[in-house]
Amino acid sequence: MITKIEQFNKTQLKQGLPDVRSGDTVKVYQKIKEKDKEKTFTFEGLVLAIKHGKGISSTMNIRRIVSGVGVEKTIPLHSPSIEKIEILRKGKVRRAKLYYLREAKGKRGRLKNIDFDQVIPATIEETAEVKAPEDEKEVVK
Repeated sequence: MITKIEQFNKTQLKQGLPDVRSGDTVKVYQKIKEKDKEKTFTFEGLVLAIKHGKGISSTMNIRRIVSGVGVEKTIPLHSPSIEKIEILRKGKVRRAKLYYLREAKGKRGRLKNIDFDQVIPATIEETAEVKAPEDEKEVVK
Protein backbone atom coordinates (compact mmCIF):
# COMPACT_ATOMS: atom_id res chain seq x y z
CA MET A 1 0.00 0.00 0.00
CA ILE A 2 1.33 3.42 -0.96
CA THR A 3 1.53 5.89 1.90
CA LYS A 4 0.72 9.58 1.63
CA ILE A 5 4.42 10.46 1.88
CA GLU A 6 5.29 8.23 -1.09
CA GLN A 7 2.45 9.75 -3.13
CA PHE A 8 3.69 13.27 -2.34
CA ASN A 9 7.30 12.36 -3.20
CA LYS A 10 6.21 11.00 -6.60
CA THR A 11 4.62 14.34 -7.46
CA GLN A 12 7.85 16.18 -6.56
CA LEU A 13 10.16 14.07 -8.77
CA LYS A 14 11.51 15.84 -11.86
CA GLN A 15 10.86 14.27 -15.23
CA GLY A 16 13.36 14.19 -18.10
CA LEU A 17 16.59 14.39 -16.11
CA PRO A 18 19.63 13.23 -18.11
CA ASP A 19 21.40 10.01 -17.16
CA VAL A 20 24.23 11.52 -15.11
CA ARG A 21 26.94 9.16 -13.88
CA SER A 22 30.19 9.57 -12.02
CA GLY A 23 32.97 10.74 -14.31
CA ASP A 24 30.71 13.02 -16.37
CA THR A 25 31.46 16.71 -16.74
CA VAL A 26 28.19 18.56 -16.20
CA LYS A 27 26.88 22.10 -16.13
CA VAL A 28 24.14 22.72 -13.55
CA TYR A 29 21.87 25.75 -13.84
CA GLN A 30 20.53 26.78 -10.44
CA LYS A 31 18.05 29.56 -9.64
CA ILE A 32 19.07 31.85 -6.80
CA LYS A 33 16.66 34.39 -5.34
CA GLU A 34 18.08 37.60 -3.86
CA LYS A 35 15.42 39.92 -2.47
CA ASP A 36 13.36 40.85 -5.57
CA LYS A 37 15.73 39.48 -8.24
CA GLU A 38 16.08 35.93 -9.45
CA LYS A 39 19.40 34.92 -11.03
CA THR A 40 20.61 31.77 -12.73
CA PHE A 41 23.91 30.50 -11.35
CA THR A 42 25.90 27.91 -13.32
CA PHE A 43 28.27 25.42 -11.75
CA GLU A 44 30.38 23.34 -14.11
CA GLY A 45 32.47 20.44 -12.87
CA LEU A 46 33.21 16.74 -12.68
CA VAL A 47 30.69 14.41 -11.01
CA LEU A 48 32.50 12.53 -8.24
CA ALA A 49 29.56 10.55 -6.90
CA ILE A 50 25.82 10.04 -7.14
CA LYS A 51 24.21 9.06 -3.86
CA HIS A 52 20.83 7.86 -2.62
CA GLY A 53 19.64 6.23 -5.84
CA LYS A 54 16.94 7.67 -8.07
CA GLY A 55 14.51 8.83 -5.39
CA ILE A 56 13.60 12.25 -4.06
CA SER A 57 16.69 12.39 -1.85
CA SER A 58 19.23 11.64 -4.61
CA THR A 59 22.24 13.95 -4.72
CA MET A 60 25.41 14.36 -6.76
CA ASN A 61 28.81 15.64 -5.70
CA ILE A 62 30.44 17.95 -8.25
CA ARG A 63 34.06 19.07 -8.08
CA ARG A 64 35.69 21.96 -9.87
CA ILE A 65 39.02 23.79 -9.59
CA VAL A 66 38.72 27.56 -9.02
CA SER A 67 41.96 29.59 -8.83
CA GLY A 68 43.95 26.48 -7.96
CA VAL A 69 41.60 25.50 -5.12
CA GLY A 70 39.22 22.54 -5.35
CA VAL A 71 35.57 23.41 -4.74
CA GLU A 72 32.95 20.71 -4.20
CA LYS A 73 29.22 21.13 -4.16
CA THR A 74 26.51 18.64 -3.25
CA ILE A 75 23.46 19.21 -5.40
CA PRO A 76 20.06 17.55 -4.85
CA LEU A 77 18.84 16.31 -8.25
CA HIS A 78 15.12 16.92 -7.65
CA SER A 79 15.43 20.34 -6.02
CA PRO A 80 13.01 22.98 -7.36
CA SER A 81 15.93 25.45 -7.58
CA ILE A 82 17.67 23.33 -10.25
CA GLU A 83 16.62 24.58 -13.71
CA LYS A 84 18.47 22.09 -15.89
CA ILE A 85 21.51 19.83 -16.06
CA GLU A 86 23.65 19.59 -19.21
CA ILE A 87 26.15 16.80 -19.80
CA LEU A 88 29.21 18.27 -21.52
CA ARG A 89 31.48 15.19 -21.56
CA LYS A 90 31.21 11.56 -20.53
CA GLY A 91 34.18 10.05 -18.75
CA LYS A 92 35.27 6.43 -18.83
CA VAL A 93 35.51 5.28 -15.22
CA ARG A 94 35.60 1.95 -13.43
CA ARG A 95 34.37 3.13 -10.04
CA ALA A 96 31.15 4.58 -8.70
CA LYS A 97 32.83 7.04 -6.32
CA LEU A 98 35.78 9.06 -7.62
CA TYR A 99 37.02 10.51 -4.33
CA TYR A 100 40.61 9.62 -5.23
CA LEU A 101 40.58 12.54 -7.71
CA ARG A 102 40.73 14.97 -4.77
CA GLU A 103 44.43 14.20 -4.23
CA ALA A 104 45.29 13.16 -7.81
CA LYS A 105 47.49 15.51 -9.79
CA GLY A 106 48.72 15.60 -13.37
CA LYS A 107 48.13 12.60 -15.60
CA ARG A 108 46.64 10.53 -12.76
CA GLY A 109 43.89 13.14 -12.29
CA ARG A 110 42.58 12.92 -15.85
CA LEU A 111 39.80 10.73 -17.18
CA LYS A 112 39.39 9.30 -20.65
CA ASN A 113 36.47 10.73 -22.59
CA ILE A 114 33.77 8.77 -24.38
CA ASP A 115 32.21 10.22 -27.52
CA PHE A 116 28.47 10.82 -27.24
CA ASP A 117 27.72 8.89 -30.45
CA GLN A 118 29.31 5.80 -28.89
CA VAL A 119 27.31 6.18 -25.71
CA ILE A 120 23.88 6.66 -27.29
CA PRO A 121 23.57 4.99 -30.71
CA ALA A 122 20.85 6.38 -32.99
CA THR A 123 19.47 3.14 -34.40
CA ILE A 124 20.30 -0.54 -34.35
CA GLU A 125 21.20 -0.65 -38.06
CA GLU A 126 23.73 2.20 -37.72
CA THR A 127 25.50 0.51 -34.79
CA ALA A 128 25.76 -2.75 -36.75
CA GLU A 129 27.46 -0.87 -39.61
CA VAL A 130 29.89 0.84 -37.27
CA LYS A 131 30.88 -2.31 -35.36
CA ALA A 132 31.39 -4.56 -38.40
CA PRO A 133 33.23 -2.69 -41.15
CA GLU A 134 34.21 -4.75 -44.15
CA ASP A 135 37.94 -4.88 -44.84
CA GLU A 136 38.87 -4.76 -48.50
CA LYS A 137 42.51 -5.72 -47.88
CA GLU A 138 43.86 -9.11 -48.86
CA VAL A 139 45.18 -11.36 -46.13
CA VAL A 140 48.93 -11.91 -46.49
CA LYS A 141 50.15 -15.39 -45.58
